[in-house]
Amino acid sequence: MTDYFGFNYDKNNKHHRMIRQALLIVVSLYGFVLLWWIVSLLANSVAIPTPLETWDEFVRLLRDGDVTNYGASVWGYVGSSMTTFLEGFAVAFVIAVPLGLLLGYSKDLRDLTAPAIEVLRPIAPIAWAPILILSIDYVVGPVLVVAIGIFFPLLTNTIFGVQKIDRNLTDAAKTLGAKPYQIFYKVMVPSALPYVMNGVKVGLGVGWMCIIAAELYAPSLGGIGNFLSEQAFMGYWPSVYAALILIAAMGLITTGLAEYVHKIITRRMGME
Repeated sequence: MTDYFGFNYDKNNKHHRMIRQALLIVVSLYGFVLLWWIVSLLANSVAIPTPLETWDEFVRLLRDGDVTNYGASVWGYVGSSMTTFLEGFAVAFVIAVPLGLLLGYSKDLRDLTAPAIEVLRPIAPIAWAPILILSIDYVVGPVLVVAIGIFFPLLTNTIFGVQKIDRNLTDAAKTLGAKPYQIFYKVMVPSALPYVMNGVKVGLGVGWMCIIAAELYAPSLGGIGNFLSEQAFMGYWPSVYAALILIAAMGLITTGLAEYVHKIITRRMGME
């Protein structure tokens, strides 16, 4: 038990932990906004609006829409970005997780594919944006950019999860007469699931960076990234920062859901 300014904090108390987390969030956000305000005042530039100006524009966008585009709803931009993002996530998940399980299970396959993976992994996903979008099309291209961004964190975490499995579990399954395919889907897959979810959390953050960059090359999608670039080009800086708030909110929602699922899985697997 720790004493914080006369309050006895017990880390084993659920309510105490929730109060502490809430206070940390408030203090962190307050400090960030205060620093933003100071920088804005010191810079004295239209390109760095104050938090209040940004908030006023954010509320106006939600209420009146994009006045530079005949009042187009900002939710249309959000919906377009979210659709592309989820499609890219689905592609990455369907490919990366089975491949990661297979590579984690088979050392021979892992050794065979490791050089190619290590060559491709350091390439920034955003670098693929002009190639995929301009060579394929303006719909599938951005989806593939997002998929690449999510793919490698998900793949590497899945491989790591399989390699971290307690070998006593697989040995016990073999002793009980389990076939290799039974060991794979009854032991390895459930045991690697928490690591897969960790890869999902990391990949989601990378994916949001990719979708915004991809939309700069695909204006026909009409996503939030395209809205942001148009507002910056016209010098409507409060709208630019309001778009950044929307992007941050979408990222927090998706990663928050992944974190929630991750906690449920790790708790049920006895890993907390």
